[in-house]
Amino acid sequence: MTEESTLKWEGKAMAELPDTDPQFTWNVFEDFCNLHKWIPIETCYQVEGVSGQPGLIRYCANSTVEEEEGVGDDAQKTTTIKWAKEKLLQIDPVQRCLTYEVGENNIGFKSYVATIKVFPINHHRGSKIEWSFVCDPVQGWTFQDLNSIIESYVEIVAKKIVLACNTN
Repeated sequence: MTEESTLKWEGKAMAELPDTDPQFTWNVFEDFCNLHKWIPIETCYQVEGVSGQPGLIRYCANSTVEEEEGVGDDAQKTTTIKWAKEKLLQIDPVQRCLTYEVGENNIGFKSYVATIKVFPINHHRGSKIEWSFVCDPVQGWTFQDLNSIIESYVEIVAKKIVLACNTN
């Protein structure tokens, strides 16, 4: 076994929401099976367990359409659905922290565990999101590929939270 095959990928993405109440921000992540409302995936729903409790499993999926050889109407299109079942391992509403793992999936994850924390900033008038992960390398991906996805998800969810907070 090579040394590289035993290495884990570890990454972290953060975003500050200076004028967004930490509890408002936490409510987004605490609602574990509604991730599709905040990041660009098509579906996310509960498949097993009790809402808000460790052991809860959500199914997340997204489809992509790829054009194969051919021109115009003769081009063949292939739709691929990428999916994962994710299990809530720990949740602490007081500390505003949750940990989940990716289980069954067709994305290529052998192991993936993420922790999402929401911290108060600006004397509790603002919040900070921290999304960290540890996983085995994913075949066909680079660490930067995965880290960029997590960073973009954090940026997207932060913008949507700010927008939702400003409309409430």
